[in-house]
Amino acid sequence: MVWLAELPDEILENLYPGEDVLYSVKKKLYTELKPKYLIVTDRRIIYLDQKILGRYDLIDIPYEKLEFVHFKKGKIGAKFIIRNEEGEEIVLTWMEKDEAEKAIEAIRDAINAIAVEPVSIQKRKGILGFELELSKPKEFITRTYPQAVAKAAPKEDPIERIRKLKELYESGVISREEFEEKKRKLLDQI
Repeated sequence: MVWLAELPDEILENLYPGEDVLYSVKKKLYTELKPKYLIVTDRRIIYLDQKILGRYDLIDIPYEKLEFVHFKKGKIGAKFIIRNEEGEEIVLTWMEKDEAEKAIEAIRDAINAIAVEPVSIQKRKGILGFELELSKPKEFITRTYPQAVAKAAPKEDPIERIRKLKELYESGVISREEFEEKKRKLLDQI
């Protein structure tokens, strides 16, 4: 679990009520003035690229829209790629192998918490590098998040409804026949 106090306001302001942050990676590159974040929550992946003067880019990919997550570490560099169903990608070149493994494991665990069928991480080790990949199945069926149960409106007492009908009849809004018919139906409910 990640301490929320360690996260920037830009992330905290964009979390849904009840959304849990499972994993967070922060990197400040030498050439950058502000850090970048990869946040894994129980509902989505969030990428935050802070800019100067309070500006930032925030991209989020809900697990339902995720196509795959891929990490490849070679002798020269590394790439962490997150792609959504529309083909849009977030490409991070600053993640270390252990950070990538923890991030992919957190994503897998979050997906498996809502997926009907579990997903797994594919690992490949070659002579010159290491790869991890997590692909969401094409038929991704999820369990829904618990929703607040809507309370049914309490039914009004039939006798009280008859009184209101009588007022409508006496004021001329409904006819005697309408009043008698509705009154009979309400009396049947008692």
